[in-house]
Amino acid sequence: MRAQAEQGAETGHCYHVRSCPPPLPEPAVNNPARRPHASKAQNGLGLHPRIRNVVAVASGKGGVGKSTTSVNLAVALQQLGMRVGVLDADIHGPSVPAMLGLSGRPESPDNKTIEPMRAFGVDTMSIGYLVDEDTPVIMRAPRATAALTQLFEDTLWDDLDVLLIDLPPGTGDIQLTLVQKIPLAGAVIVTTPQDIATLDARKALQMFGKVDVPVLGVVENMAVHTCSSCGHVEHLFGEGGGQRMAAQYGVPLLGSLPLQIDIREQGDSGTPITAAQPDSTPALAYRAAATRLLEELAQRPRAAIPILSSLL
Repeated sequence: MRAQAEQGAETGHCYHVRSCPPPLPEPAVNNPARRPHASKAQNGLGLHPRIRNVVAVASGKGGVGKSTTSVNLAVALQQLGMRVGVLDADIHGPSVPAMLGLSGRPESPDNKTIEPMRAFGVDTMSIGYLVDEDTPVIMRAPRATAALTQLFEDTLWDDLDVLLIDLPPGTGDIQLTLVQKIPLAGAVIVTTPQDIATLDARKALQMFGKVDVPVLGVVENMAVHTCSSCGHVEHLFGEGGGQRMAAQYGVPLLGSLPLQIDIREQGDSGTPITAAQPDSTPALAYRAAATRLLEELAQRPRAAIPILSSLL
């Protein structure tokens, strides 16, 4: 039985969203008509038999909260009724296990495939499960991309609607090789509003265009800070940078997320804010962004559903 993240009442106000998300629905797995279709991948790549949609989450530089966004988007998608997974592709700095409170080694039923680690109803796989926490992963790019491709292919994902791949920051050889070999329904670009961050985020966005992967939208992280003592609102990293970038390239702004201490504290504790405080302002913002992501996936061309997915 897949663990379900604790769900709270839908209260409070929405943050930078068009309207408040509806109450958390019945899981789509209980109603096959609500499951998202399998989307065509770039350049005719065949789909993974256990995954309908693979979405790369990328940024042009580190420090913009890409992994935090990936984890909270995954939990938000699960709360919306999807079967979701996260592949931590940041091989030199894996953080997904810690953010989800997971540790230990995954099991292998046949010494060839591996079972994903699960938390809050989300399947996960990371190189972080296979090495000690304080051990650096020292690999050249070809070996690193081979290892990540193997994790993608050999993990026994649980017939997922969406797999989010938390890519390492930048546009180097590892990122380029992964987006050429792994069948992607699209990509999400994470940035902060400041000009220096959007400058690099534009490079990530254009990288996907060069390999025929559609950009499903931009997530503007750390958009605004509200003082917990006095309520004063400040745009510490500038205002509207993500929105301007999205408009420039003709892609949707999936959401603007707040800079709030609870998000950091919950990530450090291993319980994402979307799971710990599902009715909070940040959780509503993540869930609204997840809803927009599903809307964009619904507009992608359909692919033939792999045999395994059609049976489950």
